[in-house]
Amino acid sequence: MSSHDQALKMTAHKSGPLIGQAQIPGDKSISHRALIFGAMAIGETKISGLLEGQDVLDTALAMRAFGADVIQHGPGSWSVHGVGVGGFKEPETVIDCGNSGTGARLIMGAMATTAVTAVFTGDASLCKRPMGRVTDPLALFGARAYGRSGGRLPMTLVGASHPLPVRYALPVASAQVKSAVLLAGLNAPGQTVVIEPEATRDHSERMLLGFGAQLHVEQSAEGNVITLTGQPELRAQSVAVPRDPSSAAFPVCAALLVEGSDITVPGVSQNLTRNGLYLTLVEMGAQISFDNPRLEGGEPVADLRVRFSDQMRGVEVPPARAPSMIDEYPILSVVAAFATGKTFMRGIKELRVKESDRIDAMARGLEACGVVIEEDEDSLIVHGNGMGSVAGGAICKTHIDHRIAMSFLVMGLAANKPISVDDASPIVTSFPIFESLMGALGAKLTRD
Repeated sequence: MSSHDQALKMTAHKSGPLIGQAQIPGDKSISHRALIFGAMAIGETKISGLLEGQDVLDTALAMRAFGADVIQHGPGSWSVHGVGVGGFKEPETVIDCGNSGTGARLIMGAMATTAVTAVFTGDASLCKRPMGRVTDPLALFGARAYGRSGGRLPMTLVGASHPLPVRYALPVASAQVKSAVLLAGLNAPGQTVVIEPEATRDHSERMLLGFGAQLHVEQSAEGNVITLTGQPELRAQSVAVPRDPSSAAFPVCAALLVEGSDITVPGVSQNLTRNGLYLTLVEMGAQISFDNPRLEGGEPVADLRVRFSDQMRGVEVPPARAPSMIDEYPILSVVAAFATGKTFMRGIKELRVKESDRIDAMARGLEACGVVIEEDEDSLIVHGNGMGSVAGGAICKTHIDHRIAMSFLVMGLAANKPISVDDASPIVTSFPIFESLMGALGAKLTRD
């Protein structure tokens, strides 16, 4: 279990130029999926570049508990000997997903159409997050969920012994819910159909095709219609995990804000369902070039060169872009504080049910650092102070949320006074090399 019993206070101080190469860990979303699909395939799936943060390690432990043979060979190098679709055994222990909503929801989907029972739990943060958005569609297959009020963990999930195929229209765009339904559909007869109103990250669809599933996507008046033929024999694959664009966002944005910076970030995923932040930054006037575009593991990647950008201006982020950058709004709100003019972020109410209420967490921290904001249930507007004009000097609450913690630490590197976070321990769990990676570029971070 991910532990946050002891708070770790950390402070970011105004830094000189960030220079060098930032080697970003593998993509978390793809890392989770590689382990789960490997466990549901026949044969040995070899994975390179796996992110070895606690969230992904918890998923590896879960796949072992369901009967797969999961082996680490070296840093980032793993293999999974799968049990095939419908081959999960009943776990003997509780499935602890730590801090990972992605892990919990995908694993629930993967087991929901197999006649086994599993008990899911997580850390204090995960146990506050609603799981009904996943368990409701899984119930259509015949799975039964018994959890705390509001559909929260700890929860017992009883898999369907005679699953039915499902046609499900997502009420709100969510890659996690979409993926959970598709994973459940693997062991259901016939065709499972998922309709998403807006395109979300498509890693599950790409990986399903790579592992040999029959799947096709078509556009309709309802949105994307994804049709999956159930009960395939998935074939083991070699999976090269690209670098995580969500993790890359922190050194990228730091380099944009710290005077004189010039860094490169190799091999970052450029999947169109994930790169909304980078489109937005370029629109704001960020100096980012996307060099050597190529495919790795079926995913488009590029090497980023990022330079200090003192002419950035506020923009209106299209709400339709939100699914492609939902995790990056906290760091975008920091960049917006250093731009000129207002940055409008709308259609982002999903941020209120992430690891924390991210709209509230960022709004309160920005205000404490001297930035004017406006917010409502579904939006955040940041009034930019301009480069060199953010006061800082606050202790910001992270609410056990690694993205909130990292966002305010990046802010502190360019603010006039140091910015502290009350608890940086979630960073150690979710992005363990953040501190050393930023330090190697020249960032001044101290543990208090």
